[in-house]
Amino acid sequence: MSLRVLNPNAEVLNKSAALHMNINAAKGLQDVLKSNLGPKGTIKMLVGGAGDIKLTKDGNTLLKEMQIQNPTAIMIARTAVAQDDISGDGTTSTVIFIGELMKQSERYIDEGMHPRVLVDGFEIAKRATLQFLEKFKTPVVMGNEPDKEILKMVARTTLRTKLYEALADQLTDIVVNGVLCIWKPEEALDLFMVEIMHMRQKFDVDTRLVEGLVLDHGSRHPDMKRRAENCHILTCNVSLEYDKSEINAGFFYSNAEQREAMVAAERQQVDERVRKIIELKNKVCSGNDNNFVVINQKGIDPPSLDLLARAGIIALRRAKRRNMERLVLACGGEAVNSVDDLTPDSLGWAGLVYEHIIGEEKYTFVENVKNPHSCTILIKGPNDHTIAQIKDAVRDGLRAVKNTIEDEAVVLGAGAFEVAARQYLVNEVKKTVQGRAQLGVEAFADSLLVVPKTLAENSGLDTQDVIIALKGEHDRGNVVGLNQHSGDPIDPQMEGIFDNYSVKRQIINSGPVIASQLLLVDEVIRAGRNMRKPN
Repeated sequence: MSLRVLNPNAEVLNKSAALHMNINAAKGLQDVLKSNLGPKGTIKMLVGGAGDIKLTKDGNTLLKEMQIQNPTAIMIARTAVAQDDISGDGTTSTVIFIGELMKQSERYIDEGMHPRVLVDGFEIAKRATLQFLEKFKTPVVMGNEPDKEILKMVARTTLRTKLYEALADQLTDIVVNGVLCIWKPEEALDLFMVEIMHMRQKFDVDTRLVEGLVLDHGSRHPDMKRRAENCHILTCNVSLEYDKSEINAGFFYSNAEQREAMVAAERQQVDERVRKIIELKNKVCSGNDNNFVVINQKGIDPPSLDLLARAGIIALRRAKRRNMERLVLACGGEAVNSVDDLTPDSLGWAGLVYEHIIGEEKYTFVENVKNPHSCTILIKGPNDHTIAQIKDAVRDGLRAVKNTIEDEAVVLGAGAFEVAARQYLVNEVKKTVQGRAQLGVEAFADSLLVVPKTLAENSGLDTQDVIIALKGEHDRGNVVGLNQHSGDPIDPQMEGIFDNYSVKRQIINSGPVIASQLLLVDEVIRAGRNMRKPN
């Protein structure tokens, strides 16, 4: 009422209406994303304004592409997208966990319980679950040689939730080998050193890992070779084109010879640089059948290209800066910024360099390198949405492998952790909590079961039967997950179903925080000034 006096135009939702709006928004978003969870999840088709289609079951892509108007749903979607930015996976799980927390709270609130009591219970349960996660995780010793099998299991678990099984299993090897290619002990992993390149041709199963580099352009001179073996690679950032001076100057000449001399003088600097590169080529390639490739970050003008082509050098211009870093890691040698003191030591090496043309697009492959620390995942597919789907899955797969290496731990998947944590909260933690906060712990514990419930539902199984079977096994002291084909309890360790430790920790951390904030909202007022900053 007091707000009505201050601003008669204000729209106000009071206590129960505000709370139910938040709960319904969380439940609504949960229902949208619920069917995507797990390997048996369904696919959503997003149609844009211009009729462009996007097929995906990746929660992050859905939340970014969907137009959400409800402010509560936007808040939950942002949390889930932040989850993806931090740990690379777990968006769908975050949304359905927040939705379930709100749904469980609604039962108690409708019976007259104050949200603050529930929130206190959530906080206790969150701390206890994080402590339980520390005990429950399976340590993985990385050392100097990571356990490839564990990494494959983690990548396979992630990829199967995004793509069909046969393709996911093929991409598993590609993703793990890609990360191990760039991995150096004692150094942080930089996933940018795995280039993700796509070609619109053939089928999705033709996607492969290139231990080397694929550049999205070719040579610019018709006389240059399209394929060369045993190549010395010069990676440089030197301008090999004539730069006009910034000062406007006029020159007067009285005969043709003077004009020729002026043109020669103008080009002298550039020609001198090209001559030094040709000298180095002659030095390292004389007396053998080796080839010489120049990959330059800056431009190379036609006269310079012609000089290089006559000397039998393959030259590529305007390479991306990131590719210059990748080239040095893949081929060896060093990137040079000047041609003044070129030595054979600054050259890299590749066994094969060839050009591949699809329609108007040219691609240059640099392969058979000696000791690569950079590689390219070459994604192929017949159409754009297949390629986009594989691209999203590969990114998530790379992050999953990176997380495992950095966490040095994994968590049993297939819903095993959620059921185990629920039993721990109900059987042990709840007894230590005084008063009504126990109900908050119970609501949190029941909310954890949303993951195995949803997995069962998406597989067409009976939810109650599955949960009772899983709880029974856990009460007998067996850590089991859900077999999505038969609905029977299985040992995730034997089946090789592992989740990322950091993803689980992030879900348990962020879910209750957002749910608590939404539960404590008692009035929604649409009367605020424009909160966006002025331009």
